[in-house]
Amino acid sequence: MTSKKLLNSVAGCADDALAGLVACDPNLQLLQGHRVALRSDLDSLKGRVALLSGGGSGHEPAHAGFIGKGMLTGVIAGAVFTSPAVGSILAAIRAVAQAGTVGTLLIVKNYTGDRLNFGLAREQAQAEGIPVEMVVIGDDSAFTVLKKAGRRGLCGTVLIHKVAGALAEAGVGLEEITKRVSAVAKAMGTLGVSLSSCSVPGSRPTFELSADELELGLGIHGEAGVRRIKMAAADEIVALMLDHMTNPSNASHVPVQSGSSVVLMVNNLGGLSFLEVGIIADAAVRSLEGRGVKIARALVGIFMSALEMPGISLTLLLVDEPLLKLIDAETSASAWPNVAKVPVTGRKRSRAAPTEPLEAPESTAAGGLASKQMALVLERVCAALLGLEEHLNALDRAAGDGDCGTTHSRAARAIQGWLKEGPPPASPAQLLSKLSLLLLEKMGGSSGALYGLFLTAAAQPLKAKTDLPAWSAAMDAGLEAMQKYGKAAPGDRTMLDSLWAAGQELQAWKSPGADLFQILTKAVKSAEAAAEATKDMEAGAGRASYISSARLDQPDPGAVAAAAILRAILEVLQSQGV
Repeated sequence: MTSKKLLNSVAGCADDALAGLVACDPNLQLLQGHRVALRSDLDSLKGRVALLSGGGSGHEPAHAGFIGKGMLTGVIAGAVFTSPAVGSILAAIRAVAQAGTVGTLLIVKNYTGDRLNFGLAREQAQAEGIPVEMVVIGDDSAFTVLKKAGRRGLCGTVLIHKVAGALAEAGVGLEEITKRVSAVAKAMGTLGVSLSSCSVPGSRPTFELSADELELGLGIHGEAGVRRIKMAAADEIVALMLDHMTNPSNASHVPVQSGSSVVLMVNNLGGLSFLEVGIIADAAVRSLEGRGVKIARALVGIFMSALEMPGISLTLLLVDEPLLKLIDAETSASAWPNVAKVPVTGRKRSRAAPTEPLEAPESTAAGGLASKQMALVLERVCAALLGLEEHLNALDRAAGDGDCGTTHSRAARAIQGWLKEGPPPASPAQLLSKLSLLLLEKMGGSSGALYGLFLTAAAQPLKAKTDLPAWSAAMDAGLEAMQKYGKAAPGDRTMLDSLWAAGQELQAWKSPGADLFQILTKAVKSAEAAAEATKDMEAGAGRASYISSARLDQPDPGAVAAAAILRAILEVLQSQGV
């Protein structure tokens, strides 16, 4: 079965993709009659060397994304994973020559079709009297024994584009640029790993992997790698890749060792999430620095993809200060990242957390008893939430993610851990403030934020007084904050429904002579009734509001959890005879 792709047609996808890039970038132009993109300011390059590259489509943003001042003059694109036509390559060479350039360097990845087609175009151009040189880039570090075909051209080619572009922009001649980039290419290595293959438009995936396998050392055309390895943690995979790339017994290794200075490229092969790429980048930096390698620059992103392949490649380029200046030189190429011109290694990566405001000192005698009562309440609440984990998750699955019970259990375990560190504050205001910070940090999700808002606001009225009217005011303040920032209202099928119902009953605490337990009992029963009633409500806020009401035939899990918390508080207070 072929994979789904957003195309107009399989046959026209390469043309459409290049046209889209040019349509959105005023700095580029298409060469009529050819799948060629050129700098729109071509006439400004008189007297300088032109740089042309290219290859099959499907590697975006390579190669057209690297056209611009300080990088490529133009690119020639083939069909997906197919070398470009000789005629189009020759047309590009003629176009830049007729614009007044003094020579052309072809930067070609080491694949048979690319070598043949670019090579033939070069020969024809030279026969016409056009000065043309060609460098073939092979930076693949996968093969322990070199084959006759040599090392494949991979993502490191983009660094050659950058170095050559900086030299050309500085007015260096064709022969000197060719000599210098050829030397740079020998100090570079790339290795890829993938979770699965990719699929050419209109075709099936090129290889299959089982759920616990990775492909190591694969190319950028969906071809299989040198071996398959078992799934492991990102740190382990990165360590294995770097071991393979730098092992002297590997004929295609890059000679990086302790004390070396390198440019690191972390290249998304097309289908990895940004989250995964960040994890890989962190692992690569830590692993290299752990080996004593100095990372002069780090480039992270998509530079040379293989369609939608969910994989990563790491490139290491040995550098000195003169080479770094070429890497750092300005470019207008759209796909080149805005890289800081300072070393990665040696930089301080964190700063001290801000100091917290000083708290009022706790009272002693009365505080000890109150603190114990607070601890008992919290322990009962935690036990209730842990016991409801699976039930809340089951209720939450109707809204999609099914993690409400897990989120509340995470909060409960965080509170239990906090209680083990020492007695909680006896001051209600301090207690609620501490709980707010704890839940904001540990609970996560919108629930953590809502509870944090509620508790932070509720703490404020309790700073001056802690009588029943103050507790009623605290409930009011918490509910107001939840509505202000959460945008929910009573009847929207959220946790607010339970808390709102309880808050209405707790208004009676503001009356003189109000009975604590009588009113609290009514509040808890109202909260439980409101939670049950949410099953008949249409969701008006939260993730459930995106789900058809026909599927929401169970109570809202957040409302159930809030009612359970209130029930646990009541039971402890009754047992203590407060």
